[in-house]
Order: sequence, then C-alpha cells, then structure tokens
Amino acid sequence: MSMRKTWLAIPVALLWGMVCFAQPSSTEHARSLAPFVPSPQPIVERMLAAADLKPGETLFDLGCGDGRVLITAARKFGAKAVGVELSPKLVEAANEQIKSMRLEDQVKVIQGDLMEADLSSADVVTIYLLTHSNDKIRPNLEKYLKRGARVVSHDFQVRGWKPIRVDKLEVYHRTHSIYVYEMPVER
Repeated sequence: MSMRKTWLAIPVALLWGMVCFAQPSSTEHARSLAPFVPSPQPIVERMLAAADLKPGETLFDLGCGDGRVLITAARKFGAKAVGVELSPKLVEAANEQIKSMRLEDQVKVIQGDLMEADLSSADVVTIYLLTHSNDKIRPNLEKYLKRGARVVSHDFQVRGWKPIRVDKLEVYHRTHSIYVYEMPVER
C-alpha cells in the first residue's frame, strides 16, 4: 500500500469507529425509542430554565445520551440528576465525563430501558424523543410523576397534554421548540 493510501485509510478508520460507537446494537435498536441526537447546549440550558429547575430538585433525563443535560442540571442549577440510557457505550462515555468533573455525588446514569424507570422521585423530567415515543412513555409519566412535577420536551409535543409554556429558540440555523408541561396535566 502506498504512503498516500495509508494516510487516507487512517481518517476513514477513525470516522468508521465514531459511527460504530454511536450505533446501537440490534437488541438496543429494537428497544430504542429515538436515535441519539444530542441537544445543542443553548437548548439544554433553555430547557432547564424553562422548567424552573431549582437547587436540590431531582431531574431525570430519559434517553440521556452523553449526559449533557445531567451535567448542566448539576453544575448550573444545583440539581441532583439521574439519567436513563439504553446504550452501554453512551452510559460509559457519560460516566467518564461525570467522573472527570467530580459530579458523582450529584449525577447518576442508569443503563437500562427508560420504559422501566421509576420516576416517582422526579421534580423535572427532560426528553428528546419522537412524538410516537412520547405517546409510549406518557402513561408512565402520568403514573409516576407527582403533582407539580414538570416535563420538558425538546421539539416533540406530548400529544393529549396542554403545555404551560412553549419556547422557540433559533440555534445553529434551526428553530427548536421547547414544551413544558406540569403534572397533573390538563387534558
């Protein structure tokens, strides 16, 4: 192999490795309610502000991905944060980031199915799932969340619920919607 082809093969291999890292296994894919698409940091901060997240409250991020919502909730809002993530690779990456920031006492990531999460201790729940996925988790939210708990959804509404607040924010040349609901929701 020529030197030129060798140098070209290295970036291609690195790119392939990054794509494989983010792809769920076939088992994960079958249970996944949405692809991993990270919310831009300005959206994360607006979601938490829109939820009126307070120090000492507990936030759950369902499908927490790389943990950015959890970390922001702990660092900027003084909240306790629990993430539920299906992908072991994303859980590992989030835990490494949490450990490097010394947030282990405030932030916890659970590797598992968000449909099985006990949300009874949540003051705020954040989601960035698809509309049909929101339909699937809605009964769990209604079952577990206490009066006054807030649900914040990035871009996708929870059908059948009336938001108490809707924010629109232009980030990276795209308009994002943030829907805030309060339990018990008005139907």
